Amino acid sequence: MTSRFAKIAFIASTSHAARAAARRLASAYGKMPIEEADVVVALGGDGLMLRTLHRFMGTGKPIYGMNRGSVGFLMNEFREDELLERLHQAERSVVHPLLMVATDKEGVRHEARAINEVSMLRQSYQVAKLRISVDGRVRLEELAADGLLVATPAGSTAYNLSANGPILPLNAPLLALTPISPFRPRHWRGALLPDAARIRIEVLEAPKRPVSAVADHIEVRSVQDVEIAMDRSVDLVLLHDPGHSLDERILREQFGPFS
Repeated sequence: MTSRFAKIAFIASTSHAARAAARRLASAYGKMPIEEADVVVALGGDGLMLRTLHRFMGTGKPIYGMNRGSVGFLMNEFREDELLERLHQAERSVVHPLLMVATDKEGVRHEARAINEVSMLRQSYQVAKLRISVDGRVRLEELAADGLLVATPAGSTAYNLSANGPILPLNAPLLALTPISPFRPRHWRGALLPDAARIRIEVLEAPKRPVSAVADHIEVRSVQDVEIAMDRSVDLVLLHDPGHSLDERILREQFGPFS
């Protein structure tokens, strides 16, 4: 079989199982330098997949993950046989990251991109107080909570789900705006926003109630305000085995163990 992905680069997490698997696969299928590869095969868990997607953000290089970690929601089943055939038959999922622009207490602007979510978290025992605006209009004058997050469909099954946010189908043109342990308004459960929305979150009483902003794993401390929007100029390409696409996994997650 002639595979559309004949030149493979392998990346592994730090675990012994992942590194050993990478050595065996490289011996069986060859190992190309990353810059010359048609596809990157990532061996590890979801953390490695997110780091790999960040590393190759903007390149358009497809990533095929195999689970050698603990969760592996974004990964395919690990098998060493028939890798070329699996790559040839793999289905593409294209996702876009969020762009976070955070201004800290010194007035310095920080940019970072998030594949899963941008979250704002209280830094001390004091509850955070946040003002939420969407497309230039204040929608919630004051949210008192441990924090707030904005999740993409791809990230809706991660931190967002743990915070009781909604699961979004991968192709839904939506973002989830989800409070984290809200105190006031006590019964506010968040909002679904168009993925073209521009969200601004201001930190109220920032010196007394410091808040950090986190784009996936990139943290900015003591922020004054944060602007969040989807960056459609960047395509992230994930490859999944037929019947195990990211769309299908997100759909299954909504029905729990019964599906």
